[in-house]
Formats: sequence, C-alpha cells, structure tokens
Amino acid sequence: MSTVSALMQVMTGAVRKAGRKLARDFNEVEHLQVSRKGPADFVTAADLKSEEVLFAELSKGRPGYGFLMEERGVVEGTDRSHRWIVDPLDGTTNFTHAQPHFAISVALEREGELVAGVIYNPATDDLFHAEKGRGAYLNDRRLRVADRRNFQDCVIATGLPFFGKTGHARALKELHAIMPMCAGIRRYGAASLDLAWTAAGRFDGFWERGLKPWDIAAGMVMIREAGGFAGAIDATGDVMTTGDIAAGNEFVLGELRERLKKVSG
Repeated sequence: MSTVSALMQVMTGAVRKAGRKLARDFNEVEHLQVSRKGPADFVTAADLKSEEVLFAELSKGRPGYGFLMEERGVVEGTDRSHRWIVDPLDGTTNFTHAQPHFAISVALEREGELVAGVIYNPATDDLFHAEKGRGAYLNDRRLRVADRRNFQDCVIATGLPFFGKTGHARALKELHAIMPMCAGIRRYGAASLDLAWTAAGRFDGFWERGLKPWDIAAGMVMIREAGGFAGAIDATGDVMTTGDIAAGNEFVLGELRERLKKVSG
C-alpha cells in the first residue's frame, strides 16, 4: 500500500473515533430489542453522537472546510473550495435491528469534484478508503472492481423504497427487468457499503434511485479509484442531484443502464 496521505489520516482517524462510539452503541441495541420502548430513540441519539464526533474531528483536522451532513444539513465554511459530505450512520434500519451491516461515510469535495472517500463499518472493522489518483483500499488491500463481462454471471446490488417512500411500482418493474438476466440480486440496506462492496468486487454492479449526496459521495470515489464507473442511471443527469446511481465495470454499467432504460418512466 502507498503511504497514507495527511488528508486520509484525518479522514480515517475521524471515522474510527466515531466508529468506536457506534460500536458500543450497537452492542446496546441488541439488548434494547426486547425492551418495550425499543431501540429507535437510542439509535437516533447514536446517529447524532456520531455526527458530533465527525464534525469536531474533521473541523480540527481541516479548519474552515464546509460540511453537508445528514443531520446538520449545510454548514458553510470559511474555505469555500472544500466541503465534507458526511453520513454518520448509513444503514440505520440495520443498526436498529442489530444487524451488523451499517457504515460511516465521509467524502471530500474540492472545487465541486469528489476527491476522497472513506466508508467504515465499525461492526466488522472494514475500512474502505480511496483518494483521487492513489487507488482504493479495504484496510491495506488494494481494490479492483470485478471484471465479469457476462451479465448472467453477475451479482447485482440494489436498494428498495420502504414505508413512507414513493417509487415502489417502479422498483418492482426494475427488479423484473434485472432479476431474470443476472446471477442474483442483493438488497442489504446501506448504499455506501453497496458501493464499497462493488469497488471490492463482492458485487458486480449496483443501482438505486432517490439517494442523497451523503449516501453515494464516498462510494463514487471508491468505485472510480478501483477502476470502475459510477454515474447517473440515465447517463445524462447529475447523480449528486437526482440520487439515481448505477455503478460497476464499464460493461456492467452499460448493461444496467440499457435494461433500466427499457422500463423507465
């Protein structure tokens, strides 16, 4: 592995510190499953605590940078050319149900370009990190997207709208278009990890609609630095605005776009 940059030290240090708190809280969630009150309020507090740690650590490491955060929203910085994009707890429903598939996601945007990303699962200690021009890694192992060129052999990840969301009918149409043509569909409930796993070759591709910038920013850096491609499902829109993303190697991305285009609308 190449020498870790000062920027990446700041980012990984911040997510590990926040991750230690989330890991302790996650252990408590398992006990709350049997309580009358349930874990929802506790998890909300855990989410906020994680964001507080990330805000403090990233501000200390890079004073003046702005923020786009899931809970705090936009925080303007004195340095208008840099902005952190932060999800303190992606996969909240998994966390609430004591399922160890959740993550902290942090990306850095410089002059409007995503240049670095970290995705950390405190339950497994998987630390995915990538920086423009320096590659993508899982802990110390260099990552490459899968190279499969036969869609029938591919495992594809996605996300589905849940209660209170729209787009259920469209999601079912898209599943119907993709499922018969690939080796399998996976829905694990944390978009940042879906992208990280695609960068690691665990999934061959990924698509989902209606995501937020903090869900996808770090993962997009990861995919690109692992030799893959990530962008808008329709290949023309601004994925950070629409939140409609597809990712994989060049072949898989093309297949996803083509098949989803046929059932769009």
